[in-house]
Amino acid sequence: MPIIKSAKKAARQAEKRTEHNVEIKKAIKAALKAFKANPTPETLAKAQSEYDKAVKKDLLKKNTAARRKAKLHDIAKKAGVKLEKKAAKSAAAKTTAKKAAAKTTAPKAKAAKK
Repeated sequence: MPIIKSAKKAARQAEKRTEHNVEIKKAIKAALKAFKANPTPETLAKAQSEYDKAVKKDLLKKNTAARRKAKLHDIAKKAGVKLEKKAAKSAAAKTTAKKAAAKTTAPKAKAAKK
């Protein structure tokens, strides 16, 4: 049992953080279980979203989440789930951005040496 005031506060904070982390982990497990029971693009997206949230809140490392999401993707392929490709809108936005960048970065003229 902590005696010092700051140690008491740290213990309270640790307890709250632990509860919060357990909730996030339960959400991941529930989404994973739902995906394995019924592999659809929607449940896949939900499970991947839960992993992304865990990374954002520093509960999982980035590569760990990436590895687990890749495993989900493999499970979906084996189950015959039709995976949706990224929207053409994002591809069009990328080409537009490249064209705009090409226009703004005109070749620089070399400075004349004296």
